Amino acid sequence: MRLVASMKKEIMFNNEPTKILLVEDNPEDAQLLREILVQSGDNQFQLIHLKHLEEALDYLSGESIGIILLDLSLPNDSWLEAMVRIHHAAPDVPVIVMAETENSAMAISAVRAGAQDYLIKGQIVASLLVRVLRYATEHYKLLADLEQTQQREQQEREIQTLELFSSFLPTSVTAQTFGLGPLRNSLPEIFDDLVQRYSNLLDLALEQRLYKVEYAVSEALRALSERLGFLKSGPRDVVEIHSTALKKTLKGVTPQKAQAYTEEGRWMVLELMGYLVSYYRNYFILSVPKKLTLPNSTKPLKEKEHE
Repeated sequence: MRLVASMKKEIMFNNEPTKILLVEDNPEDAQLLREILVQSGDNQFQLIHLKHLEEALDYLSGESIGIILLDLSLPNDSWLEAMVRIHHAAPDVPVIVMAETENSAMAISAVRAGAQDYLIKGQIVASLLVRVLRYATEHYKLLADLEQTQQREQQEREIQTLELFSSFLPTSVTAQTFGLGPLRNSLPEIFDDLVQRYSNLLDLALEQRLYKVEYAVSEALRALSERLGFLKSGPRDVVEIHSTALKKTLKGVTPQKAQAYTEEGRWMVLELMGYLVSYYRNYFILSVPKKLTLPNSTKPLKEKEHE
């Protein structure tokens, strides 16, 4: 799933014109396409022209584009290489390729490489160009809506599975010894505080992933595990904190961001669980006496000698 790319380059389907990136080395062909769009009288599209593939790749790294028109006869690049590099740079943007002559084999190969449609330069008229552009926009919107629906359903199933899973997990043995139930029931105010702290860490972890900044998320998770250990918490408490925080965080966010939170949360809950296991392992090692003694005896227990 290309979540970082889709969040940075998400196409907004509103009243603003859809940006078309035209990658065309011939200025006359580029001007002709611009005039065809003007003749169509359709203000839905805004044309941006770049001559070279490298320029287009640099532009795509920082700008959001709705559609890409790619000339397959760019100098210094094979059409297939250009198609692959463009599709790799903008995997969530529909690409329409243009060729000088009709070539069914090339058209099929271009579509297999990721192109959505194929145009012949000498046959482009206003009605055809607008129809192809509109189809590319609507087709992508339908695919995006379908993907968002599938992601939302997957997130809901994942939370439901976590909640069901946590209901079967036993309370930690230590908590049972002290007569404590799950944190959610026995210490609700502390549970809510832990959920809030976990939610804040989830925000920081996602920012760290998307924007390449450094936060002490792992150190904070380790500190959180120590508090959980002090409270005699177990795996059930960790899962309930995670599922409650995730459900709270996903409310009101975009589908792309919700999916990113869900994926980041999978790593976080595993990391927190690992720290809690380490806490109990260290606690157990420190609490076990180095020498075992028999009851009512000051002598250490010795191994039976071999005859």
